Amino acid sequence: MKTITIKTIKHGRQRYDTCGDYFNNGKEMLFHISEMKNDDYEFLIALHELVEWYLCKKHGVSIRKIDEFDKQFELARRPEDESEPGDDPTAPYYLEHQFATIIEKQMAEKLNISWKEYNKAVLSLS
Repeated sequence: MKTITIKTIKHGRQRYDTCGDYFNNGKEMLFHISEMKNDDYEFLIALHELVEWYLCKKHGVSIRKIDEFDKQFELARRPEDESEPGDDPTAPYYLEHQFATIIEKQMAEKLNISWKEYNKAVLSLS
């Protein structure tokens, strides 16, 4: 397995409007997680991204396809739309994203984190 680096960065430094991003820089897998000033929230985002990435890798869904879909989704998004690209059934990584969300929700429960409050904090980044 390649080296995996997880960094917390300012939300405005993400490649596009997302709270969690992953990409390969040729040497390692990089995961950029938006700074939320809450370690548990940042951990949940990182966990989601790791699970989603690994499942996509195992199922042959390329990062290039994910990035293309996400960027098009964001361009077409209406301001009142709070859905994530991976929640769109046409996303090439729909099933992987849904499973990662299940794991994320289970971990939030174990950490006694309100999913509603957590989701509100994530949405406030945009």
